[in-house]
Amino acid sequence: MKPIISIVDVDRPDTWTRYRAGLCATCTANCCTMPLEVRLADLVRLGLVDAFEAEHEELRRIAKRLEKARLIDHFNHKHEVFTIARRASGDCHFLDAATRLCTVYERRPETCRLHPQTKSPRPGYCAYGARTLQRRG
Repeated sequence: MKPIISIVDVDRPDTWTRYRAGLCATCTANCCTMPLEVRLADLVRLGLVDAFEAEHEELRRIAKRLEKARLIDHFNHKHEVFTIARRASGDCHFLDAATRLCTVYERRPETCRLHPQTKSPRPGYCAYGARTLQRRG
């Protein structure tokens, strides 16, 4: 008997599944296609910003450097939040395309560590299932 796989739209949290332990083991990393917002401490943990730069450089200058290097897409100076750049496919910059596993798992940002329990558009739910593909253009 084949398992039933629901169709999920990552942009529609009402299609998401209630999170339960072990769900990630059979997931295709749909959450890793959503925009990833991080703080300066996350960038230091990831090695994108060194501790000296974080301590002594203005956030806007750090953001400008990271944008130029195409490591971030956006910086919200009011909330001091950086949005990590994604690949053309929509995948997170740190997601291995072949294995669908995080390449920086031990150093992953706080947002990823707390997803989907608290840092989620729908806390307690995740975008588990076969993903609907959206046309870009």
